Amino acid sequence: MPTLELLQLRPIVDADQTFLRTLYATTRNHEVAQLDWPPAAIDAFLSQQFDTQHRYYQAHFPDAEFCVIEADGQPIGRAYLCWSPEHLQIIDLALLPDCCGRGIGGGLLGELLARADAQGLSVGLHVEDYNPAQRLYQRHGFECVGENGIYRKLRRPPRAPQPTLAAPIAQGAPL
Repeated sequence: MPTLELLQLRPIVDADQTFLRTLYATTRNHEVAQLDWPPAAIDAFLSQQFDTQHRYYQAHFPDAEFCVIEADGQPIGRAYLCWSPEHLQIIDLALLPDCCGRGIGGGLLGELLARADAQGLSVGLHVEDYNPAQRLYQRHGFECVGENGIYRKLRRPPRAPQPTLAAPIAQGAPL
């Protein structure tokens, strides 16, 4: 199992598109499993949905960090982050299913929150109302501040910096 010491965030590159498309599909498995569609139709639908989401994120968050999460040089997830002087917006944080429930996402989230706390930033994100990660976000102090159908808008107010042994996350540097 990867540990935080072995994780690294690096900017996405064109060669990551196949991985990112596959990762996206894993985040939608629970939805498409309910469809009575042929596998080719599901693949085409998920590919179109990925392309639409990817273009939307790139257009609406031009200053964001779009990163692949790697463990031992292998991609295991993505972290799309938009830092501003007052706020960190976690646009997307996703891990491959085999990496979920092992403390990797919670550890990464903790490191991001420590970095935000050190800068006095609030932190926000959106999560589907059925996503089990909501419990993780609640444990880290996020509160629901709005809903728009299937998504809940969560926010964590700025906090005083907490003592930490870990160094701040730097893009391209080990976590």
